[in-house]
Amino acid sequence: MQIEILKSKIHRATITEANLNYIGSLTLDEDLMEAANMIENEKIQIVNVNNGARIETYLIRGKRGSGVCCLNGPAARHGAVGDTIIIMSYAAMDFEEAKKFKPVVVFPKVGNHLS
Repeated sequence: MQIEILKSKIHRATITEANLNYIGSLTLDEDLMEAANMIENEKIQIVNVNNGARIETYLIRGKRGSGVCCLNGPAARHGAVGDTIIIMSYAAMDFEEAKKFKPVVVFPKVGNHLS
């Protein structure tokens, strides 16, 4: 049996931009993506702590070290600059394998930096 479990989580990043006129997705600092074991075009879920919105989209690699966390396209309607969000990705795996799997969890500091 295959189940979906949490693979990666970035806990409490801050939205730095919202660009309604972009095609779609979340642009995220490459440092955060790498630390969380996430890759470009990976499907993600975003939960907005400020307004409760929950959306699914995909990742676009942002400039390394920039702290960028930009909601693009329709996603921009679900958050504002300064909102706190949680970014999660999931993986499908065998039930027994899932029991042993430990997700990667990243806690960004001020400005969406790692330290």
